[in-house]
Amino acid sequence: MSLAIDRLAQASRWRGHAVAEKSLLALGLLTLALALPPWPGAALSLAVAWGVALFAARVPWRDWLRLVAAPAGFLLVAALALLVEIGPDGPALARDQGRAALDASLRAGAAVSALLLLAATTPAPDLLRAARRIGLPATIAEMALLIWRFVFLLLDAAQAIRAAQEARLGWHGTRRRLRSLGLLVALLLPRALDRARRMEVGLAARGFDGSFRTLAPARPARPAVLAAEALLLAAVAGGGVWLS
Repeated sequence: MSLAIDRLAQASRWRGHAVAEKSLLALGLLTLALALPPWPGAALSLAVAWGVALFAARVPWRDWLRLVAAPAGFLLVAALALLVEIGPDGPALARDQGRAALDASLRAGAAVSALLLLAATTPAPDLLRAARRIGLPATIAEMALLIWRFVFLLLDAAQAIRAAQEARLGWHGTRRRLRSLGLLVALLLPRALDRARRMEVGLAARGFDGSFRTLAPARPARPAVLAAEALLLAAVAGGGVWLS
């Protein structure tokens, strides 16, 4: 999932837009999803987040559905837990007829969709640079960048190990598949520790002082875009209050 989100963010139609513009829209929808009544406020936030992602940001719908699928599974399990009550006579429909399950699903779905909209259109380094400008300590920002980079190194190592195992028919059959998976995990941990140690030594040899200085193109926020997003958020808030 990390690779998919990073690929979508790097190739996004909104890649060159200011982080402030995307953050205002996504975090505004997140706030409305939590503050407004679940129906119709959170439902409107959910619809707007999906509409912006698919039609404005042009995130491919197959990729968007893959991103949403994992959190949707967790939301479904949580909704089932709220939908069913277990009493002396066994499982039965909740006394509120599933209202709590629906409310929680709408709020969580809208909040997750808003965050995925931001993640699918903004690469992690851009987010961290923006957070650094608003006061995030440099050490935390740089450590987050190192961890973000290290995730992809681990994925590359895991793919290389699996490719070698598949070339030896290590994933042919259930028993071999389980054995190869165990070996992959066992090999990945020492490789991860070794790469982390080499990264630490390399940074120390270059005189790392807690901050990476990189060039980034200036992307100032456009007042017209911010105003349009504020109007959209106001319309969602007004609709949620008026229809409730």
